[in-house]
Amino acid sequence: MAEWRMTGPYFKSCSCDPGCPCDFMSEPTHHECEGILGMEVKEGNFDGVSLDGVKWAVAYHWPGPLHEGNGTVKAYFDTSTSEEQLNAMGQILTGQAGGTWFEVVASIVSEMKDPAVVPLDFEFSDRSGTIKIGDVIENTYNPIKNPVTGEEETVLVKIPGGMEYSQNDGEAQVVRSETLRSTDEIAFDHQGSHTSWVEEQTFGSHR
Repeated sequence: MAEWRMTGPYFKSCSCDPGCPCDFMSEPTHHECEGILGMEVKEGNFDGVSLDGVKWAVAYHWPGPLHEGNGTVKAYFDTSTSEEQLNAMGQILTGQAGGTWFEVVASIVSEMKDPAVVPLDFEFSDRSGTIKIGDVIENTYNPIKNPVTGEEETVLVKIPGGMEYSQNDGEAQVVRSETLRSTDEIAFDHQGSHTSWVEEQTFGSHR
């Protein structure tokens, strides 16, 4: 099995209320779970193939709690991605190359749509972000604000030893998606929903 690692900004935006219940082993807010997640790889390598600069995202839908399975996913890669990088990322995202998070997610997916190679525009600024995937998906998120004072709040979730978040031993910021919309095969439209944001996330065959 190939050795690989990739590090960079990571986001996961879903249909749950901010503070996604899945991180607390509870049922999704609206029973089903849908949205997008993705990463801009600042540094990465897959068995000698550089993954530096790769931008990828995955749209997803589960009809109920994730552990019940039957998920549908579709991967997206930026037009700058080389064939070697596409092959490497295909193995990673499908769990074939190891890495606990990807192996577990792959085990609860029943349908994989054909991947798309389209322009991916990721703009990250502190705890705010704008994600555009071709002309079919848009996601904007910002810090949660105090409803009385209007001040931005810092909200963290930390899961030491967890499969997903790697920064500071399992830490992610919780922010709010102002827009989470897809008109593609996996379609959805949510406002005021959850986003997990990790400024320096590491995935790899080592964890």
